Amino acid sequence: MIKITVPATSANLGPGFDCLGLALDLYNDFYIEEIEEGLVIEGCLEEFKNENNLFYVSFQKALSELNEEVKGIKIIFDSRIPLKGGLGSSATCIIGGILGAFAIKGIEIDNDKVLKIAKTIENHPDNIVPALLGGITVAVIENEKVYYEKFTTSESFQFIALSPDIELSTEEARSILPKNISLSDGVYNVSRAALLAMSLSKGNKENIRVACNDKFHQNYRGKLIPDFFDILDFAKENGAITSFLSGAGPTIMIINEKANNELEGKLKEYLNNCKRKWKISVLNLEVDGAKINNYK
Repeated sequence: MIKITVPATSANLGPGFDCLGLALDLYNDFYIEEIEEGLVIEGCLEEFKNENNLFYVSFQKALSELNEEVKGIKIIFDSRIPLKGGLGSSATCIIGGILGAFAIKGIEIDNDKVLKIAKTIENHPDNIVPALLGGITVAVIENEKVYYEKFTTSESFQFIALSPDIELSTEEARSILPKNISLSDGVYNVSRAALLAMSLSKGNKENIRVACNDKFHQNYRGKLIPDFFDILDFAKENGAITSFLSGAGPTIMIINEKANNELEGKLKEYLNNCKRKWKISVLNLEVDGAKINNYK
């Protein structure tokens, strides 16, 4: 049996809409083995135990691109990343399925080929690239090819994920966005996304605070999430470097200095008085990305 481990991701990072993302040390594990025939899926909700399962769809897509096939496959899910939470659960299935196809056929992993296949399933690289490669990534798609750079940030930073007890699909979160943006808003986001990438790579806290501001999506999506704007203000007032909507939400991601160790407790107390129940996860940057291991 083969084990594939894929990290959670946080996309957009404020102004980097559909291009900036990072990987976190929270994981989904997938176990696969070839069987005589058919499809067996275990460890996930009943509604996903069929041929429309995203891991299986990605697995089969990769096999087709590799000119390979299997008679049957067994897939076991060990998931710790919430569905529709803004932490890249779909990206773990896509990358996991594609890597599974390479692994089960003993084909050497080619990151560019993996991303080329992944792009045909998920056309936004801000989750799939860090899920595969780890670290912080900036990525674009041009002429059907994924171009990317990967970097890391200060080891003194931690990432605090605040996840409410609601689900928010990417489709719903996209539907609320305006169809067009103004030139001034475009300049605002482009300039901050560029500054954010460089400032994260250097660990420049002052710049990060300014650069994480956004005019493309957070003001719209935040209205779908109870207490969103108040929580961002509270985190800032209590020493967080910055905070932003993780992906399409509803999770809020906070970048905090590890030395500011009182913030977690303050957040717990504050969130206990909010309208919904919130889960707090203190995470670190995952720098290595997805992994494949033989498992017995």
